[in-house]
Amino acid sequence: MNEVAAKMDEIVIEVGKRHIREVNREIMEACTMGRPIRVVDTLSRHNLGVGLPDNVDITFEGSVGYYCGGLNTGANITIERNCGWAVGEGMAKGHITVGGYAGMSCGAAMIGGTIHVKGDAGPRVGVAMKGGNIVVEGKIGYQSGFMAHSGRIIALGGAGESCADALWEGEVWVAGEVDSLGVDVDVIEPTAEEVAEVDAILDPLGLVDSSRNWRKMVSGQRLWYFESRDASAWLMI
Repeated sequence: MNEVAAKMDEIVIEVGKRHIREVNREIMEACTMGRPIRVVDTLSRHNLGVGLPDNVDITFEGSVGYYCGGLNTGANITIERNCGWAVGEGMAKGHITVGGYAGMSCGAAMIGGTIHVKGDAGPRVGVAMKGGNIVVEGKIGYQSGFMAHSGRIIALGGAGESCADALWEGEVWVAGEVDSLGVDVDVIEPTAEEVAEVDAILDPLGLVDSSRNWRKMVSGQRLWYFESRDASAWLMI
């Protein structure tokens, strides 16, 4: 299908000043029709496209507010410009692309899928995430990775203060400068196999670059690993 035909096949839903519950009901009905969905006149409204099902291709034209794509269960979501707090919070699977900047807590508590942010991301990227991947082409904000239980955060443009604070089993990979590390973080040299795993995530996004000097951050195992818990580290939280 060429681009013109694809646009003719799209279902277009306007947000404007309509009640957000009405808009989301219309989006969910459109999800059953097997056609691409374009949401226009978004006005940075909150809570758009929450709980979307599998096998859905939806584009938000412009910027959106808080919680867009939250609880996603498999949809392919494109946000053409910026998004507010908690994009993709709690998502289980699927793919979210943010064309611009992502606000605070991008991918909070997500358990699967991929979030790709083409600009910078605000503080606490991947806070308490339990799986999946978050790729940020720019810089991630302070305390990103805080208490990440699992999954990977991959930042290609550096990281802010208190990076990877209080990790459990999540990983934070950073190319570029890191303003400061959080509590209980070890920076280790990744193996060639681990770099290949990260490149496999970046390859479909066209972001592989063999010249990167990675910093891989993992838990120092002094906070949450009770056999080696360090009371002095707890006092720093």
